[in-house]
Amino acid sequence: MAQAGMNTTSLQHEIVLDDLENPWDMAFLDDGTMFFTEKCQGLSVRMASGEVNALLGMGGAEGYPATADDLFCEGQAGMMGVAVDPNFGENRRIYVYSTSNMSDPHTNRLMRLVVNEDFTGVSERTDIVDDVPYKMAASDHPFGGPGAHNGGRVRFGPDGALWLTTGDNHNEEIPQSPTLMGSKVLRMDTDGNAHPDNAPPEGFDPRTYTYGHRNVQGIAFHPGTGTAIVAEHGPWHSDEITVLQNGGNGGWDPRDNMAGRGDCPDNYCGYMPNQMDGMNRYERAAFMPMTDFKTYPDAMPPIWTNNGWSQGTSSAAFLEGEQWGSWDGALVVGLMGIGFGGTPIGQRIDVIELADDLSVVDVTEMTLPMESARFRSLVLGPDGSLYTAVDEGVIHKLTPTN
Repeated sequence: MAQAGMNTTSLQHEIVLDDLENPWDMAFLDDGTMFFTEKCQGLSVRMASGEVNALLGMGGAEGYPATADDLFCEGQAGMMGVAVDPNFGENRRIYVYSTSNMSDPHTNRLMRLVVNEDFTGVSERTDIVDDVPYKMAASDHPFGGPGAHNGGRVRFGPDGALWLTTGDNHNEEIPQSPTLMGSKVLRMDTDGNAHPDNAPPEGFDPRTYTYGHRNVQGIAFHPGTGTAIVAEHGPWHSDEITVLQNGGNGGWDPRDNMAGRGDCPDNYCGYMPNQMDGMNRYERAAFMPMTDFKTYPDAMPPIWTNNGWSQGTSSAAFLEGEQWGSWDGALVVGLMGIGFGGTPIGQRIDVIELADDLSVVDVTEMTLPMESARFRSLVLGPDGSLYTAVDEGVIHKLTPTN
């Protein structure tokens, strides 16, 4: 679905790395050193010189100085988000989110690692979060295989807190559950303890900042206010961008017999309207809303929704610096391009300009100097350029030229 708005920025393009296998995320040091993950391979680092060192492989991966045999990939699961500790110069810590078979049922885990002095290996693995649920078995839905909906973005906020986004695993109970740590945005310290200012409802796990999400893969922090904003992938309709409220409910509740929906396959109504003939997109959205205001009138309202078929909203970042011209301070969101029936439409990067009250002023489809692809991750580098990892195996660098 094309967006309105004028493209005011010309971009120079550079391929940073190619021949990768499903690169998922990146994190930078100030000198341009870039840590990156590949979903089914592991964690590596590209030095400022351009040299690439493998650091930690998934179980069975080759070419790594060490592998963690409990880490594995399946479906959408594997090695996902990565973040650098704000005090890396003193503690050399990084944080990686990955799927693990260390427990049964398996879980997604947020690991803290220490990078050695010459960036050739990591040690001192500490699993600071070990209880994010994982989908063990297939279910009767489109894209219903094991490993679905893990969220996966790891970021540090401007206050130094560590944030993690998680998904619903196609499990109808998870989004509104107070104790299951899927479908949540977690805010913690670097030991995995709850941030003291979190304010979830009574009975909720104290690490919960927000809950009731479907599958958040994008989180970014407004440059002026530090407010957390998420990008979330809809159920073939209604991708959403939402300003988070401490303790807020995203309003996703796919349980059957909620709001009179009746029985749904495997008790999960998240895809039910897409399997019902004769519905237009508005009827589908009403049947299974991303944000169910009927059931949860105080749910967090999205500031943007595509009001059509979901196109795979994934990552988010803010553009910063005068080199971006009128886009300085704008939110960019990557879309992986999925239409009804899995048609690959709408692969793009959208630039979303926000007012002081964080409402949407304008949405522009970025004119790209390379072919579109499945934009999995967007990260602003220390040089002010926008870096993007695409599922097709490339990390691109986009630099404004005007």
